[in-house]
Amino acid sequence: MTVDHRYQHLETVRTVLATALSPLQSLVNLPVEISDWAGETFASRQRLLAENAELHAWRLQQQASLQRQAALLEENARLRRLLGASQLVPEEVTVAELVAVDVDPYRHQVVVNKGLRDGVHLEQPLLAAEGVMGQILHLGVFSSTAILITDPSHALPVQVNRTGMRTVARGTGTANRLVLPHIPNDADIQVGDLLVTSGLGGRFPRGYPVGVITLVERDPGRPFATVTATPSAQLDRSFEVLLVKSQLNVTAGAPIVADDTESAAGALSAPGEKGQ
Repeated sequence: MTVDHRYQHLETVRTVLATALSPLQSLVNLPVEISDWAGETFASRQRLLAENAELHAWRLQQQASLQRQAALLEENARLRRLLGASQLVPEEVTVAELVAVDVDPYRHQVVVNKGLRDGVHLEQPLLAAEGVMGQILHLGVFSSTAILITDPSHALPVQVNRTGMRTVARGTGTANRLVLPHIPNDADIQVGDLLVTSGLGGRFPRGYPVGVITLVERDPGRPFATVTATPSAQLDRSFEVLLVKSQLNVTAGAPIVADDTESAAGALSAPGEKGQ
């Protein structure tokens, strides 16, 4: 030991022994290292799972917020269009919202959230941002039922904006189609003509857009042409509407029906027909 202490003769022996015992030391330490590695791996996986769950929840919340924001932006745009339309309407108006739609395919009616307490009256015109939608048919205290211009029983006195020719636009039961009966074959009417309310009958003030002519078919073997139009208002998409308070409106509440046997002139003058 003294010689080794002074002259380091056993250093080579210690090196050889340390090298030989190194695998044994690694084997002894292996369970501890495996335990530490497993614990760290499990903890890391748990943290990753927790972070993944948080990120997933955050992404869903952001997506919901974006969807709601898109809906709010669209609603804001509709309201701006509606307010822009109300500025063009000379009569006093009330903004209302649709709360229900009649699911009967043979009736085109909607329910708005305005009623007697809001000053709504029978046959009050209902407008969208783009044009005429219909009129109030039934009254309630807090809500009212309106009939749309496309309802098969509805007829509306109109005139061709280009020529001033007066006629009647009747509902067909289809959301995007109106029919103009009793138009002579030689009448000056063409595709693209704008239809506006004529003001006859005292229910709808004059000059509101109703629709655009989309079809004119003239058959020499028939006395009248086949004329159809597309409503200006988006009847199946509008949620906010305007109720027009006009001095022209009447409140007799008489039932209004469109009879295919009536003539155009009779429809314009008959006091009991819908749309007057």
